[in-house]
Amino acid sequence: MVREGPLSKLTIQVLVADNTLIHTQLLGGALSRDRGLRVVTAHSDAKSIIQATVEQGFDVLVISANLEEQPDRGLEVLRSLCASQPRLRAVARLDSSHAELILKAFRAGARGVLTRFESLQTLSKCVRCVHQGQIWASTEQISLALEALASAQPVHAGNGGSLSLLSRREMEIVQSLAEGLTNREIAQRLGLSQHTIKNYLFRIFEKTGASNRIELLFMLLGQTRSTKSMLNEFLKQFGNGDLPDTTGMVECQQAAERGVLVAQLVLAQLLLRRKATPDDTVDAYKWYLIAKSQLLRASMTVSQMMTMDQLLHAEQMASEWLKKP
Repeated sequence: MVREGPLSKLTIQVLVADNTLIHTQLLGGALSRDRGLRVVTAHSDAKSIIQATVEQGFDVLVISANLEEQPDRGLEVLRSLCASQPRLRAVARLDSSHAELILKAFRAGARGVLTRFESLQTLSKCVRCVHQGQIWASTEQISLALEALASAQPVHAGNGGSLSLLSRREMEIVQSLAEGLTNREIAQRLGLSQHTIKNYLFRIFEKTGASNRIELLFMLLGQTRSTKSMLNEFLKQFGNGDLPDTTGMVECQQAAERGVLVAQLVLAQLLLRRKATPDDTVDAYKWYLIAKSQLLRASMTVSQMMTMDQLLHAEQMASEWLKKP
């Protein structure tokens, strides 16, 4: 590993992985001339990049679309990394501005795309833009991608056969995701390694065309009528002031135990409404405290992705809503 650049509170830490080791070192050395960047270079193979991602704390990953002399290998690595680290911010360096390649890069999880023929100054601007939580692409690249997207066959929630392409094991993993389980929890449930779960997720994304976990779960919700029916029925009962049956309470309890925030809040309200024993009130307060802790962590994470103007606007809207009777 080669580290360059002074470290300060305003320094952006960048991990660089180009298509060859020498290109990586040259690119890393050139980027390190920007005093606002602290550059770490990785060997140009999938294993080294994944290891560096785990071991090195960095803000933005700059990765070549092609690795190990294989087209799109870098995008495969990026997709795998984004499956395990949804908050990863990455820039993909492409060999061309072909529309399909641009779409592949964004679907793999890139937040910025640019060709390797663009200037170093442009790359620095792209890194800063992505670090701030924005998307980077030229007007021409966006136009090409939109044209390709408009002409493509739909493969998402409207395609009833997309989930039918999955194997029984892959569907078990999708169902586990829908329950709010992490990769580690899914691995423990199925008796597999976390690495194997990541590989399954990569194949699931490939088969369904989903770009991320959220899109995958929307597909599941859209194609599983029983899930929608059960959810609607539960919300209907809850809104009317009725308590769910024993099975519903147990399912809510199990989801809360797994760490599902919504289930924790709902369970707290249900226990407070039921008050079958004094323990119900105690348990309700416990789940409120647990949910509050999760909410604080989540709000802190989201706030770090926002600009000051966005924070102030959100706080103003929340304040106005809370003033309503």
